[in-house]
Amino acid sequence: MAALIIIFAVYNTFVYTQGTSNTTPKMTALAIEGEKLYQTNNCTACHQLFGLGGYLGPDLTNIISAKNKGSFYVKAFLNSGIKSMPKFNFTEKEQDALVQFLTEVDQCGYYPIYDATIKSTGWVDVKYKNQKVNNND
Repeated sequence: MAALIIIFAVYNTFVYTQGTSNTTPKMTALAIEGEKLYQTNNCTACHQLFGLGGYLGPDLTNIISAKNKGSFYVKAFLNSGIKSMPKFNFTEKEQDALVQFLTEVDQCGYYPIYDATIKSTGWVDVKYKNQKVNNND
């Protein structure tokens, strides 16, 4: 039992003291405004980002880069609403802020992630958008 506790302690020390090469993404002021609108209008009740949120509406993680979608598509739904999505009557500036927020979310990753590798250390390597290739691995 003592050996298991020691292994557990060593493993946790190793895992939780390792640094990460990922840095926190920096959002523009307009995107932060859009994020606030997303939160105050409770968009998460119906929509997901990276699979987290409600299931009434679609996942919006990659809506900007999705084929036949994009900023005009998003603005059209914000302007008109559809079925269970209400018409919000956002101003042009608010629409631009929401689109910028979704654009910056779109740029930071893929969802769902199909190309991932689990390392022996327990960390998961995933392919990020706009990631520079490191040939030293």
